[in-house]
Amino acid sequence: MTDRSAERSPFEPGFEQLPETLPIFPLSGVLLLPGGKLPLNIFEPRYLAMVFDSLAGHRMIGMVQPVQPGGYAGDGLPTEDGSRPGVHRVGCAGRITSFNETEDGRLLLALSGVCRFEVGRELDPAPGGYRRVSAIFAPYRADLDHAEELVDLDRERLMAALAAYFRGRKLSTDWDAVKQAADHNLVTSLSMVLPFGPAEKQALLEAADTTARAKLLIAFLEMTAFGQAPETPPQRAN
Repeated sequence: MTDRSAERSPFEPGFEQLPETLPIFPLSGVLLLPGGKLPLNIFEPRYLAMVFDSLAGHRMIGMVQPVQPGGYAGDGLPTEDGSRPGVHRVGCAGRITSFNETEDGRLLLALSGVCRFEVGRELDPAPGGYRRVSAIFAPYRADLDHAEELVDLDRERLMAALAAYFRGRKLSTDWDAVKQAADHNLVTSLSMVLPFGPAEKQALLEAADTTARAKLLIAFLEMTAFGQAPETPPQRAN
């Protein structure tokens, strides 16, 4: 693995700075990936407390999806008393890079994806009422080097599938920006913003690397646009 410590922004955490305890924000159908940017609108008291506590500390929040009925068997991590819905065992930690207060008591956040994590176990809720987990980052340490990752992307196939997908849904985009985007940024952005279902979003999150994610992304686009079954079914990262 390449050492980027000399190049890393002073605001970006190194692996040793990733927190062992992480507040989580469960949101279905919402995906954060390393290197991605996610806007959030925070208004519930417990999540406002979560943001204030994070800003006072490591400034990191774990984005996870609740387990959906009919999802992966064994993926859920419910609380012992069953009082809160289970969450998937893999999420992504994001760093709060900006926030704005609104006059009606909301916070508008920007999260920058840092590193995926596995949920070790769920801890007692924080005093503010939000959920916390023990986060295991070691399996995804390479996520911190996403800027230098080499991506094997069939760009022509991706663009054809994306164009067909957009036509079928009557969507539009800035095609010049899409064509000029670097491979890693393009795969990350499309995986996050396209309106796939929760299961597809989780599969994209758990892909082994960006090359595997690109193949899944193309398969999901073709399946929707052309009615084709994916060549490779979604696989969980080990």
